[in-house]
Amino acid sequence: MEKTFAMISLGCAKNLVNSEQMLYLMSEAGFILTPEPEGAGLVIVNTCGFIDSAKSEAIDNILQMAELKKAGKLGGIIVTGCLSERYKDSILRELPEIDAVLGVGSFGDIVEAAKAVLAKEAFSRFGDNSAPIDEIPRVVSTGPGWAYLRIAEGCNNFCAFCAIPYIRGRYRSRSMENILEEARDLAEHGVKELIVIAQDITRYGTDLYGRRCLAELCRELSKIEGIEWIRLHYLYVDQFDDELIDEIANNDKIVKYLDIPIQHINDRILKTMNRRGTGEDIRILFKKLRAAIPGLVLRTSLIAGLPGEEEAEFEELCDFLREYRIERVGVFPFSPEEGTPAAEMERPDSETAQRRADLIMELQAPIMEDFCQSFCGKTLRVLYEYYDEESGYHVGRSYADSPDIDGLVLFSGDCQEGEMVDVLIRSTEDGLLYGEQL
Repeated sequence: MEKTFAMISLGCAKNLVNSEQMLYLMSEAGFILTPEPEGAGLVIVNTCGFIDSAKSEAIDNILQMAELKKAGKLGGIIVTGCLSERYKDSILRELPEIDAVLGVGSFGDIVEAAKAVLAKEAFSRFGDNSAPIDEIPRVVSTGPGWAYLRIAEGCNNFCAFCAIPYIRGRYRSRSMENILEEARDLAEHGVKELIVIAQDITRYGTDLYGRRCLAELCRELSKIEGIEWIRLHYLYVDQFDDELIDEIANNDKIVKYLDIPIQHINDRILKTMNRRGTGEDIRILFKKLRAAIPGLVLRTSLIAGLPGEEEAEFEELCDFLREYRIERVGVFPFSPEEGTPAAEMERPDSETAQRRADLIMELQAPIMEDFCQSFCGKTLRVLYEYYDEESGYHVGRSYADSPDIDGLVLFSGDCQEGEMVDVLIRSTEDGLLYGEQL
């Protein structure tokens, strides 16, 4: 039991990459990963601390682990990630069941923390959250056939509603050489789709090279043998330039799917939330992207009930969605985050925010249905992920689907996990596409 450990990874893809790095370090140190915390020598809970629901999920997981520990079914608890960073002055006091805690600048110290826990010694470390990124190998836990490729860490945007810059530190780009080396290694291990991630990938290179380098990076990634898809998350309106648009349009390996979180469309709200650019800038960019990139799928994130959002501002947002018919929309009711400027501003009550979020999803439903129907009778390239015993279908994703947030393609056929196949789409239901492998 002693040198066994379990991993619970919560939150975003960037957090998952940190979990994968810790998996590598632990395995190199001789620790053995177990599928469940019960019976393990220790558990690592890599937390999210971004919004209230994420914080609650993290605390619930920690308390569940505490119950196992109390019952003698778990040796120790290590908490890492955004929750520990955000509440580093109080987390051990509020949750004394925790044996060791690491901030976001100290993932590389996980083995030292684990050894301290096994020796029944207290351990707490919070490194500089704006320090250069540690180039730590990883044990890829996604796939088959796809993996995240983190190109930067931190954020300089300081949106009024967001705590990420305070938690994750200033924006730091990884060197292009290190990114390409990692991408080549992923390709050698069967990865066909790279999902390029950072809090803001459009800013990539500005701190390291003094210029935007995302288009150049994509060109270099596309030269790697075995890589078939390059998917881009997240891009920001004010950082787009013609070079990037041309690269996306003309590079066949970049999937024509762009995740551009806009949060709102009203000028006053955008300015109050410290978002750069105006609603007109968003409209112009989206039209420009549609014209330059045939078949483009747009995804965006919205916040309902932001400070200053009255019925007129909300209706403006709804009118924008009706006109621009964005294929993929995620919407969240505003969550006031302590320590951020927006938390102190007047805003609609939580019930109104939730009602508006629900209305947006109702508005989006027929847009999504029409989008799915547009694929019927067409052939899509699909990355096959797994066979679903219950339905009897193979399950995969098209270019229009990012993992865990978008739809799926269910099809009959004969293929290997991680393989790219062509699927003729016959029907659609509840956001899912059904077809047969060609």
